[in-house]
Amino acid sequence: MYDWATEMRNRGECVVSGFSSKLEQDVLHFLLKGSQPIIIVLARKMYKVIPDELKEPLAQNRLLIISVSTAIRQSKMTAMTRNRYVCEMADRILFVGVTEQSSLYPYKNEYRNKLEKSI
Repeated sequence: MYDWATEMRNRGECVVSGFSSKLEQDVLHFLLKGSQPIIIVLARKMYKVIPDELKEPLAQNRLLIISVSTAIRQSKMTAMTRNRYVCEMADRILFVGVTEQSSLYPYKNEYRNKLEKSI
C-alpha cells in the first residue's frame, strides 16, 4: 500500500479518501509530502480547527476537504454515506483487503467497472 501511495504521489495523481483508518492516515502522510491534489471526504461535520498537517496543502490549493455529514462523530451510517460519495466521484477505485464480510464489499461489486486493482 505504501508503494502505491508513493507511486500516486510521484505521478501527481489526485487521491480521494476518507483517510480515517490507520492505514489511510499513513497513506495521507505519504501523499502530503508530494505536490499532487488530495481530496479528504469526512464522514462527520467539517473541522472546527484545521489540523496543522493540512494547513499548508490547503494554502497551496492542492487539498480539498469535503464533509458529507453534520454528525459530530463518524458513525457506520455516515461512513457508508462517505464511501458511496467517494465511489461516485472517483474515476478509479482501489479496495484494500476487502472480503465478502466487509461493509465495503457491496461497493466493490457495484463499482467494479472502476476498479484499479485490489490489494
